[in-house]
Amino acid sequence: MIEEAIVDAYTESEQAVGFHATLDQRLLCPFDTVVLGTTVTVKKIDVTAAGTIVAICHRGRERQAIPILELPLPHPPPAGWEWIEAYRRWARGRW
Repeated sequence: MIEEAIVDAYTESEQAVGFHATLDQRLLCPFDTVVLGTTVTVKKIDVTAAGTIVAICHRGRERQAIPILELPLPHPPPAGWEWIEAYRRWARGRW
């Protein structure tokens, strides 16, 4: 899976962009999860100027970007959750 996301990407930042594009296409949003005891809705995946992939979480009118590496997945996880796990393995250098 990792190889599929980073195909034709040579630098780390290009590979992160490849993962962002893959997550954007494959992860089914919106989905609910719990962050610090509060239910939030993940409406989309984005990438920061620093190259960090984040989940854009909403609760009412409030919105917060949470790094995908720190996002707790709900049970059952949303369709495409395995791409989050692949990104986590890549980010930790365990592939």
